[in-house]
Amino acid sequence: KLKIAIYPGSFDPLTNGHVDIINRASDLFNKLIITVATNNSKKCLLSKTKRLDILKETFLNNPNIEVDSFEGLLVDYAKRKRTFTIVRGLRTLSDFDYEFRMAIMNRNLDNRIETIFLMTDEKYSHISSSSIKEIYDLNGDIQQFVPQIITKNKPINRK
Repeated sequence: KLKIAIYPGSFDPLTNGHVDIINRASDLFNKLIITVATNNSKKCLLSKTKRLDILKETFLNNPNIEVDSFEGLLVDYAKRKRTFTIVRGLRTLSDFDYEFRMAIMNRNLDNRIETIFLMTDEKYSHISSSSIKEIYDLNGDIQQFVPQIITKNKPINRK
């Protein structure tokens, strides 16, 4: 039986922590769908198109990874994809609290949903997209926290 999972996120920007979770999850499943979620409550650094392009280029050589995007509820997207396993990365206890509540809510919306939590490698546990955005906005160097593709071609445009 083909094992497929969805790894949703804003990936704004994609971090080395995300890459770690994606690589490990892609080893656990026959197919991993990385899907860029539109979150209107977050201030975006990169356009959705740019985030999709970065993900596609980053995982170009991994044939069991599909890159997609969605708007609306994750459970509706899962229904459309006929895929009911969700992968979420955990860095801290506060992540667990948030992700646990989200997993229960998703399961209440559709009882076929199963959420798999992967602990990030400890060397990435301090990295978050929001902290990287803040460092970037204050003209700091983000190279050590993100894949090289993020900084090599200067895809981020200053406001």
